[in-house]
Amino acid sequence: MKFKTTLLTITMLLCSTAVSAHDFEVDGIYYNITSSQDFTVEVTYKGYYSDTYSNEYTGKEIIPESVSYNGHIYAVTSIGEEAFLGCSSLRSITIPNSVTSIGNSAFQICGISSITIPNSVTNIGTSAFSGCSSLTNITIPNSVKSIRKYAFRNCDRLTSITIPNSVTSIGEEAFRGCSSLTSITIPNSVTSIGEEAFRSCSSLTGITIPNS
Repeated sequence: MKFKTTLLTITMLLCSTAVSAHDFEVDGIYYNITSSQDFTVEVTYKGYYSDTYSNEYTGKEIIPESVSYNGHIYAVTSIGEEAFLGCSSLRSITIPNSVTSIGNSAFQICGISSITIPNSVTNIGTSAFSGCSSLTNITIPNSVKSIRKYAFRNCDRLTSITIPNSVTSIGEEAFRGCSSLTSITIPNSVTSIGEEAFRSCSSLTGITIPNS
């Protein structure tokens, strides 16, 4: 009986850890601490895995530049991997100027229709917006150096996009399956375009590739 009680206690503790792996939550947004010395955090999902809960983020979300927790002020510096993955009821999001990085699959298969990425962001991860079928427009700032592979794959309602002069590379399949994309301008700063970057862009009538 004592063994069974101990085993039950351990199981309950493991289950408790599994559903609350994010470090803390403030006003419905979940965070992981990325530096206890610099007091920085990333936005993350609820629970231990990104699919532990579904649609934990819905409607309009506004991410603050900083949050208070346990007597400290933490700067929000990144959107973590898979933070908004599969949040189909998320309609819009405001990203603060404190954010410098958007992680892999951060917004994959979510319901946003438009998004403005602030000039503070320098890195957009692999598959960051892949499968966002409601996304019609997006602004990429001059701070971004590369468009990673699969970044906008299967965003089939995306009609146009402007690539800033700061971008030097476009990854493989970056815009594959963007069937509503009618035009795109590639700046002279781009020196490489990955395989199948524009495959299945059936509405694209023309494209100008720079001398670079």
